[in-house]
Amino acid sequence: MEPARALSIRDINRLIKMKLEGDSGLQDIWLRGEISNFTFHSSGHMYFTLKDEGARLKCIMFASYNQRLPFSPKDGMKVLARGGISVYERDGQYQFYATAMQPDGIGSLYLAFEQLKRKLDAEGLFHAGVKRPLPQYPRTVGIITSPTGAAVRDIMITLERRNPGVHVLLYPVVVQGKNAAPAIVKAIQAMNELAEADVLIVGRGGGSLEELWAFNEEAVARAIRASSIPVISAVGHETDFTIADFAADLRAPTPTAAAELAVMHVGELKQGLVHLEQKMAKSLSGLLNKAKERWQHAARSPYFIQPRRSLLVQAERLDRLRDTLHYRMRAQSAISKEKLSRLNGRLYAVNPSQQIAFARKRIKSATHGLELSMNGILRQRHNQFGSLVRHLDALSPLKVMARGYSLVYDEKEQTLVRSIKEVQPGDLIHVRLGDGKLDCQIWGIHGEESSSG
Repeated sequence: MEPARALSIRDINRLIKMKLEGDSGLQDIWLRGEISNFTFHSSGHMYFTLKDEGARLKCIMFASYNQRLPFSPKDGMKVLARGGISVYERDGQYQFYATAMQPDGIGSLYLAFEQLKRKLDAEGLFHAGVKRPLPQYPRTVGIITSPTGAAVRDIMITLERRNPGVHVLLYPVVVQGKNAAPAIVKAIQAMNELAEADVLIVGRGGGSLEELWAFNEEAVARAIRASSIPVISAVGHETDFTIADFAADLRAPTPTAAAELAVMHVGELKQGLVHLEQKMAKSLSGLLNKAKERWQHAARSPYFIQPRRSLLVQAERLDRLRDTLHYRMRAQSAISKEKLSRLNGRLYAVNPSQQIAFARKRIKSATHGLELSMNGILRQRHNQFGSLVRHLDALSPLKVMARGYSLVYDEKEQTLVRSIKEVQPGDLIHVRLGDGKLDCQIWGIHGEESSSG
């Protein structure tokens, strides 16, 4: 049997969501728990789990809410979270949607103070190396504070008492509330643009942590550090410390102390001037005494008593030096001439014209010797050739054949016949004589024994 109406998964998840969001007991509630699996997504949303000893609950805090948090949540941190329960329809999973959060067991402002202090200290904003020295004799003091508070009155009274000649520039600002930090930043920047103050006093009277919070803002600390004018912080009482105190070039425990640190007392200046005047008079007296002693010593010198004698001694010395100079110049001239002569001789020896003439003589002599050698060799070779020709002619077969001898060749006229065994009757032979050749045919063959018988 089919049901009259079947709900989809999406429908049932939406129905549960409406039920949960419609229950006032599950909306605008506070939860206490420990953060785990914390993720700060690139979208700006925070995803985490709140847990205690017996259970866990998935949570989300959208960017529009977590931007106002005065601290940075982390895994293991115990917090109090405000929000409501709803359902994420796609996964059918209920979770807590946080709209506010604060640390459990420690004030959120104090935690934010510690976190910002560690961050700026790691960046080097508090290091002693970046602190600017205060001017020793400032002409103008800039004051950034509330125009109606006790702090400005204490500063003005102290400045007037210590040095009435110092000019004061007051930049009035609110020092409490959400608009205080931007106003203080703007005042510091404006004072730097005016460039009339030699030192700045930034502060206010004492109060609670919440009342002093404007001086714990990161923007104020960075404005103090970016100031080209040295800054004295004067926030609260002696026991109060703010981020501005760490960022400033000098911290004063109270506004009155800030005024005392900013300018030197006129009485101290006068006393210092008297001391300098005495020191200068003593130094001048010493210099005059030394100059007088030098003058008296010079007056007793023989150069002043008998100046002519001193001049004669110097003239005699000048004559000796002149003679020595002439002698050395002549000697040096002779040495230079001798050296020049040697160099001319060496230069003449390597003169290209002389080298070419000498080479031509050598070539001419070598050519003549070569001609004599070649003629002797040719005559020798000519005599040897004539002897060899005569010897060869004497050994020539033609000479022998001219005396009645002949040479017998076979039919092809390639092989010389040296024995009767090499031919047979009827073979054609060729007989070479001294004056020609005979073509013959063998009719008979007779050995030496037959012819002798």
